[in-house]
Amino acid sequence: MSEIFPFIISGFLLGFTAGISPGPLLTLVISETLKHNKLSGIKVAIAPLITDGPILLVSLFLLTRLSNLNFLLGAISLFGAGFLIYLGYESLTIKSINLNIQKTGEQSLKRGIIANALSPNPYLFSFSIGGPIMIKALGISIVALLSFIGSFLLLLVGSKIVISLIVEKSKTFFKSKTYIYTLKFLGLVLIIFAIIFLKDALTFFKVI
Repeated sequence: MSEIFPFIISGFLLGFTAGISPGPLLTLVISETLKHNKLSGIKVAIAPLITDGPILLVSLFLLTRLSNLNFLLGAISLFGAGFLIYLGYESLTIKSINLNIQKTGEQSLKRGIIANALSPNPYLFSFSIGGPIMIKALGISIVALLSFIGSFLLLLVGSKIVISLIVEKSKTFFKSKTYIYTLKFLGLVLIIFAIIFLKDALTFFKVI
């Protein structure tokens, strides 16, 4: 259990960070909630269960079947570290939220699936961040792998569902200092993850 716990924590933190960070899917969650109701927002929020799970598994399948895996994982981890630093910097320097909500119609779940499938974020995460973690987890056990994927998706979807519920109650939440400070704190968490990824990259390159 002690070997699995770090993957559960990583999944929770990364899922929560991705879940509450501004982006196309979060915008759609809020838009559908405001235009219709919380049920429409929740339908959009569960879209990653349909899109992100398969993307994660496909990235794992491809990465484990490539030759010279250590060098490749080192390069991916290095890219992942840079991507995490970029995301962390964005969160740390954020001053206000402009979600640019547009008028939408019905079919919330379908819209959520399309928006998420066409967004580069799930693919970038799966190959640059999720991939190395999943391979490390798989090296321990299938339970560790499923624990990471499960905890990531749980918080990714769960946080967006909570946001939909909050939006229906309070339309000013995203302009509040609480939300901004939460994003800044998670920016620090992302940079800590970036340092871990950088260390992993150097290990794969056999520098350390």
